[in-house]
Amino acid sequence: MAKPREPSPVILSVTCTRGRPPACAGVLMVISTFPFNCPLSTFDFLLSPLHFTPAAMYAARVVMNTQSMTSSSAVLLVGIDEAGYGPVLGPLVATAMAFEAPAELVDASLWDVLRRSVSERVSTRDRRVAIVDSKKLHRGDDGLAHLERSALAAIAAFSSPPASLRGLLHLLAPHVLGMLAEYPWYREADPALPLAADADAARLAGECLARDAAVHGVRLAGLWSEPLPEGHYNRLVGRTRNKAVVLLGQTLRLVQRVAEAFPDRTIHYLIDKQGGRGHYREALMRAFEGRTVQVVNECDQTSVYVLHGAAPPWSFTFAAQGESRHLPVALASILSKYQREVFMNAFNSFWRRHAPQVAPTAGYYVDGQRFLRDADEAIRRLGVDRALLVRSR
Repeated sequence: MAKPREPSPVILSVTCTRGRPPACAGVLMVISTFPFNCPLSTFDFLLSPLHFTPAAMYAARVVMNTQSMTSSSAVLLVGIDEAGYGPVLGPLVATAMAFEAPAELVDASLWDVLRRSVSERVSTRDRRVAIVDSKKLHRGDDGLAHLERSALAAIAAFSSPPASLRGLLHLLAPHVLGMLAEYPWYREADPALPLAADADAARLAGECLARDAAVHGVRLAGLWSEPLPEGHYNRLVGRTRNKAVVLLGQTLRLVQRVAEAFPDRTIHYLIDKQGGRGHYREALMRAFEGRTVQVVNECDQTSVYVLHGAAPPWSFTFAAQGESRHLPVALASILSKYQREVFMNAFNSFWRRHAPQVAPTAGYYVDGQRFLRDADEAIRRLGVDRALLVRSR
């Protein structure tokens, strides 16, 4: 387990807008989830009731600061977002990140609170951590460096930055390490980090973020990820016949990992709206049997719910363009995108060795199809199972 930084107050939160309006003030309480002794390939998420099994959770699967404050005024603000929902190659990655903070900051914009150390724009001249939608960070020739600097700075504000892909997974998703042996391109891969950013600059920016947060009684309290490699993704899509259900399953698994790490906290979850889904009540009722789900608000921009039946409460807001409204969601987006980019670096390195004439790919549909055509001879020569290579939806 990574060494956490010194504690300050805690927050996991979900809001609709900065300084959210009354319509978004609701909270969704969620207590049960996927059994953690159940492999990803056998999840029946949303098809049958989920079971709360905290005893099955082992310590290495949670990366968190265990020295959290006991003050009743501290809450958790949690952002959840994904990267890789649309590609045909590479993993789908969902990430949750939690801030711990005083309750009075629940409705505040963390961009404003932490303005001395974070920025909403990308600039090579600004030493602050750029926390914006990952798609805005990862643009142009310097896109990977900008993305990586923000991701590693966020990690540095919480723990020691990882030195390689496997170190990154050990920190955020240790249960995924055992899956990689199935994939020739991941089996022995462990690219050194950082790939493009300046390690010292990222570390210093992260330390500045941690100090600025502490001044306001805030700290980055935990980071969790659910990377889903291609073959595992295909098996789940085959069972559910709906990739939106697969993503929602990853999200609910993250919810449970956070809840087990902080069982006595009031938690506010901020989640980027998933695809075209606008109604989550039925899915939540199926996932958390025995709880009463109150619909606070359902509209094009936000869906807010309260799940009654246990304490302390959890609030959930599913917000369209959540990464532009809430700093925790933007940071989760960055961490998801960064992990996917490191996976794709390993993927392209493998194919560069076995098919040097084939240009690397980011895995999105058009270029992914180009890659598959160009690499077809090598794919057949190596006997690669396309069910492990090409995502079905």
